[in-house]
Amino acid sequence: MNDRHVLAGIVCLVLILLAGPAPAGADDDILIADFEGADYGGWKVEGEAFGKAPAKGTLGGQMHVSGFEGKGLVNTFLGGDRPTGKLTSPEFTIRRDYIRFLIGGGGHKGKTCMNLLIDGQVVLSATGPNTQPGGSEFLNWENWDVKKYKGCKAVIQIVDDASGGWGHINVDQISQSSTPAKKKPGPAPAGRGGQPPLPEQVREIKITGKYLLLPVSNKGRRGRMTVTVGEQLVHNLDCDFPASKDGIDWWTYLNMAEYQGKTAKVAANAAVEVCELFESSDQVRHLQPLYDEALRPQFHFSQIRGWNNDPNGMCYYDGQYHLFWQCNPAGRKWANMYWGHATSPDMVHWTEHDRALRTFGDDVKNRHPSMAVKNCFSGSGNVDVHNTGGWQKGNEKTLVAAFTDTGCGESLAYSTDRGKTWTYYEGNPVIKHSGRDPKLIWYEPGKHWVIAVYDEAKEHGRNIAIYTSKDLKQWTRESNIPGYFECAEIFELPVDGDATKKKWVIFAADAKYAIGTFDGKKFTPDHPGKHQVHWGPYYASQCFSNPPDGRVVQIGWARIEMPDMPFNQAFSVPTNLTLRTTEDGVRMFATPIKELERLRMPEAKAERNRELTDQSPEIKFDVDDQLFDIVVTVKKGTASRAVLRFGANAVTCDLAAGKLDEMPLKMPGGVASFRVLVDRPMYEVIGGDGACFKTAGRRDMGQPLGTISLTAEGGTLTVQSIEAHRMKSAWKDR
Repeated sequence: MNDRHVLAGIVCLVLILLAGPAPAGADDDILIADFEGADYGGWKVEGEAFGKAPAKGTLGGQMHVSGFEGKGLVNTFLGGDRPTGKLTSPEFTIRRDYIRFLIGGGGHKGKTCMNLLIDGQVVLSATGPNTQPGGSEFLNWENWDVKKYKGCKAVIQIVDDASGGWGHINVDQISQSSTPAKKKPGPAPAGRGGQPPLPEQVREIKITGKYLLLPVSNKGRRGRMTVTVGEQLVHNLDCDFPASKDGIDWWTYLNMAEYQGKTAKVAANAAVEVCELFESSDQVRHLQPLYDEALRPQFHFSQIRGWNNDPNGMCYYDGQYHLFWQCNPAGRKWANMYWGHATSPDMVHWTEHDRALRTFGDDVKNRHPSMAVKNCFSGSGNVDVHNTGGWQKGNEKTLVAAFTDTGCGESLAYSTDRGKTWTYYEGNPVIKHSGRDPKLIWYEPGKHWVIAVYDEAKEHGRNIAIYTSKDLKQWTRESNIPGYFECAEIFELPVDGDATKKKWVIFAADAKYAIGTFDGKKFTPDHPGKHQVHWGPYYASQCFSNPPDGRVVQIGWARIEMPDMPFNQAFSVPTNLTLRTTEDGVRMFATPIKELERLRMPEAKAERNRELTDQSPEIKFDVDDQLFDIVVTVKKGTASRAVLRFGANAVTCDLAAGKLDEMPLKMPGGVASFRVLVDRPMYEVIGGDGACFKTAGRRDMGQPLGTISLTAEGGTLTVQSIEAHRMKSAWKDR
């Protein structure tokens, strides 16, 4: 508290004494806001997070919200965690000893909070309880002791300035009172839907196999589980346990290979009969054929079990492409945030390995070396070719992962055995700021490292911050690129294949990009605004570092729900990025890597040089599979549209408007070309040799297509060619 606030308190007390005796009813509560109206009344709304009116309970995509009173509350999960904003009350006079309120949601200080302001300064603040995956949307009572501010003018400001996990705030029933409110008995943070957690059960299990197997239910009750061996914490995560042994939907696993022959202590909030099913085994138990489940993508990578979101840590080393990703191994929803790990010789055929980085080390000193303090949020990977970090052992180069340890800062982990094992750097965090998702690159001209990272510094707004380092450990902030949001990406590409004519590209999670110059410290765009190649539920993409052939290959998170599967979400096909000169200037193109064509079957269904008219409007192929690479080239006539249908799905080329499924598409000489990659639960559309790229979920996911057809609408067109190549499964082709 500064002297100004102390003085304000004294002045307020003098005003109270001068006012004389308290009026009748002085002990009655004074309502500030209950949020039961059709709008916020006199409260000032800023940003997008609050909407135009109070919420009526749980919002779309949100866990069950409970603990509020009446029908309305402040709930900033409008559109998810990403939107931000402020809600400010009209000015009022403090006349009681306490301000009491219900609060829940995110626990990020200064970011998801409710503040009391006097003379424009924050004198008291409160947050929700949640900062990590799991948690509960339960609102509970909090109190501010405001005795020393009685008589002062004040405002209340509800703030949502966070966009990551638990980036929202819930508030209800704000009032002045003579007595503080008592806490309600509420669910523990690990509860689901207001359910309290089950009592903790403890088992000792002899580790005889590589894995510890755990049963999971898609409708289970979330409970915390810890695994310790001796005095070392090995795993600490939330699991969606079934209510009984009859409610198992799938099995997950934790790798325990390094502890074979030892005894593990397993503690879990789960039913006794469920805990009795935990076992050590060399085999992962599957209720469906592995990699052949009904909705398993066959040439888009998806993890064996659990939830995935952002691709992370992508790099190449000595014949292997390494893919890491945000991973919840013990449920179908976002939680825990391990780093999954897979390798491939060609970016098509993948082998999944043990998870690389682990969660929830908290303040435990004797934890597994790969365990972060909290969550291992998004980041990137690279190869320390010059051993700048000093971790190299022998001739094996060190793999370095840069990631956000939630609530701690940007952190490093390293591997000296090709990604098999990882060590959390003891000097973490190496960068402390308001942001996340570091992209680590080596800048050869300056012989230094660069981290491009999403930043929320108030002086710059949402931006990408640039840091540099010679040794990976000491970092200097160099510049900021305003107007970008999370999962920064920065890379260099030749223009039109000319290695003497290169440009840099800055890219963010929403797939918007800019082209410009970069001197190792500052990026300068060549143009105003941003451009776009990728569309649809394509998010948080990343490119491989240290590529062997100079290609820049990108993979994005395909945000596609896969109902009732033991896994959820997937990744896009890898795309080769290029810069090309167009009539609109230099633009980026994204084309599927050539390696994918190795999955094509020898024979294709095809038609060439055929005119479609009102009398013969359709080309039709009968098919009995659901894995296809379809390539179409049509020349515009009088037809307004060409429509490609495959099963219950359609891709529309608007010849009149120059659009492909609402994406802009150039048609030089009146010729439109596009390609559709059809996989079991999803498909991707590539137009104009990579000028636009769209990811989408199939309406009939998992079902044979039956037919593939091309139709002309509103006149005539010439089909220069249509080819439908059946594709092999990358899983079965390994």
